[in-house]
Amino acid sequence: MRGPGVRRDAGSASVMGMAVVATMVALAGLVVPVGVVLVARQGVANAADAAALAAADAASGAIGGYPCDVADVAAGLNAATVTGCELDGLVASVTVSRTVLGFAIASSARAGPSP
Repeated sequence: MRGPGVRRDAGSASVMGMAVVATMVALAGLVVPVGVVLVARQGVANAADAAALAAADAASGAIGGYPCDVADVAAGLNAATVTGCELDGLVASVTVSRTVLGFAIASSARAGPSP
């Protein structure tokens, strides 16, 4: 029984509010993982730079150790793994990778004296 002044759409704002909240949660569930992967991608690029610089320093004798071993340590400190390391004289080319949220992210860098 409805009294005078009670409308049939009473409570529809609650349903609409819940739909808006559910949409916001779904969008956040998509945006947050993409942001995490993008941040991790920059971190892997930084790890590649650090590993290449460390390998070049070791090749030039500025620091001790074997260049690719030093690059592996530098990459490990940045939560990455060296997947490739090549030396051409004093120039080091290093590739590192890392898996984040099931995505394999790789980056390469070169370092050495200027020509």
